[in-house]
Amino acid sequence: MDLVLLTALGVGGATVIGALIGFAFKNISHKFSDIILSFAAGVMLAAAVIGLIIPSVEYGMEDYGVGVALLMTVVGMFVGALCLNLIDKLVPHLHALAGVDSEEHKNAGLSKVLLFVMAIAIHNLPEGIAAGVGFGSGNPADVSRALVIAFGIALQNIPEGMVIIAPMLAAGVSKKRTLLIASLTGLVEVVGTFIGYLAVSVSEAILPFALAFAGGTMLYVISDEMIPETHAHGAQRGATYALLGGFALMLCMDFLLG
Repeated sequence: MDLVLLTALGVGGATVIGALIGFAFKNISHKFSDIILSFAAGVMLAAAVIGLIIPSVEYGMEDYGVGVALLMTVVGMFVGALCLNLIDKLVPHLHALAGVDSEEHKNAGLSKVLLFVMAIAIHNLPEGIAAGVGFGSGNPADVSRALVIAFGIALQNIPEGMVIIAPMLAAGVSKKRTLLIASLTGLVEVVGTFIGYLAVSVSEAILPFALAFAGGTMLYVISDEMIPETHAHGAQRGATYALLGGFALMLCMDFLLG
């Protein structure tokens, strides 16, 4: 439990770190932030496949056979993606609000800025669940994979925390309140981590579905949010190689730590 707590705080705290960077460096280039975000997308892509989806099939095969295991994993992936798709329809996320230059936010109303922040907070919940489910099985190999998954999510949260700052300051929110709001979006991820951990700890029977669900949410975020965002400001080539670098890092870490 101590490891889960530290991981949850690390994942949520990454948003605060990003917010502090946003305060210190208000004019960070899109190219730099896109490279970081794309690297995180590569880590998350490998983590979703290697750390969540493949183990989902493996655990399912132990109890239900290959056919049912594959069906459970595929359904879990689509349910996870559909949940985030529903959230996107209710509350637009980065590609709708944060994908514009901060200068454009200066004319944005406070209500739109708060909607933007709320969207990030809502999307952080399933990301936190993805970070937490791997700890619930108690398997050392799963724990090491869960740590790497949490690393990828935390890495993604840094640029996400950075983009929160400029629009809120431009809308007239004080620096202290801006930092508090950014911290609250990270707190949502801490809560999600514990939800994922406790759900699997209570009943390991749901582990295959929970792993696939978490993998589906991560694949949705990568495809629908992260990759379009990193290819929207002229840094497509660098972002592509950064994604490959992140994927390669996760692959090496999985074999070295597994």
